[in-house]
Amino acid sequence: MLQSFTIQTAKRDEMVDITSFVEQTVRQSGVTEGFAIVYCPHTTAGITINENADPDVKRDMMRRFDETYPWEHPLDRHMEGNTAAHMKASTVGASQHVIITNGKLLLGRWQGIYFCEYDGPRRRTFYVKVVEG
Repeated sequence: MLQSFTIQTAKRDEMVDITSFVEQTVRQSGVTEGFAIVYCPHTTAGITINENADPDVKRDMMRRFDETYPWEHPLDRHMEGNTAAHMKASTVGASQHVIITNGKLLLGRWQGIYFCEYDGPRRRTFYVKVVEG
């Protein structure tokens, strides 16, 4: 089963919790044992799994990404001026795999699945593929 979702991001850099979208897809698929792949088809956004209990984690991650990949750098040559967004997206990655067992995502107690926006605000798409097995 392949499901497509569209979201509207609100800021240049943000982490949007998409766990419920993935859980919904798993429920609709009827798969009880297998895995879900969450994929982002954008070069300036990504998918990650991280803590979803303390909002400071998201803020800290975004701050540290900005420190590592500053938005403006005198040596960047990309004409769109969003090299930092490309670097952040490559660091985070375009997809995540999550095991499904007993019809539920096998996430840790504090984990959530996030769509990571690095060049927003934008209208974005991500995909969830559920595979039985």
